Amino acid sequence: MTDLDRLLGAISACRICVDNPHGKPLPHEPRPVVVASREARILIASQAPGTKVHASGRPFTDASGDRLRDWLGVSPEEFYDPARFAIVPMGFCFPGQDAKGSDLPPRRECAPAWREPLMAAMPQIDLVLTIGLYAQSWHMGKLRRASLTETVQAWRAVWDAQAERKVLPLPHPSWRNTGWLKRHPWFETDLLPFLRAEIRHRIG
Repeated sequence: MTDLDRLLGAISACRICVDNPHGKPLPHEPRPVVVASREARILIASQAPGTKVHASGRPFTDASGDRLRDWLGVSPEEFYDPARFAIVPMGFCFPGQDAKGSDLPPRRECAPAWREPLMAAMPQIDLVLTIGLYAQSWHMGKLRRASLTETVQAWRAVWDAQAERKVLPLPHPSWRNTGWLKRHPWFETDLLPFLRAEIRHRIG
């Protein structure tokens, strides 16, 4: 058994957000959804599972996943191949919803407990796709700009500022961001062709 296998076993049994939470405990039984890999060169650093992913136990089994796969230019078979993609959200479990029915932010317990050990166990990762502010805050540090739009808009400068492990910022592929995509056509005309070329280079 490898260090990564042991780590994933511990994550699958994690109950920090129920037994020792920051604030209110998770309102349901934990169901961590993580795809880690000793082979994949690409890490999708997403936000947290939604209701459909909590039910399926598989990441991005929803409309957001359909849009993300289109952005990446990959098939479902390629996307769910752990030799090609690791998928590690900032919060491993569905965090629940607020009074308006919107998903809550990722649980604050996950990243401090698990993210550094997971990244250390996957040294072969050389491209991190940071989806949303939480992932960008953790993975980009001082390269992150004041807002998500500014951060994504500065993607080329961010790319050029990095050496071996590249980070590329993305908005969340949720349907709620359709208006954002219409207001920022450069995302589809400039960033996506570059992203797809980098993905294809790494997955063959």
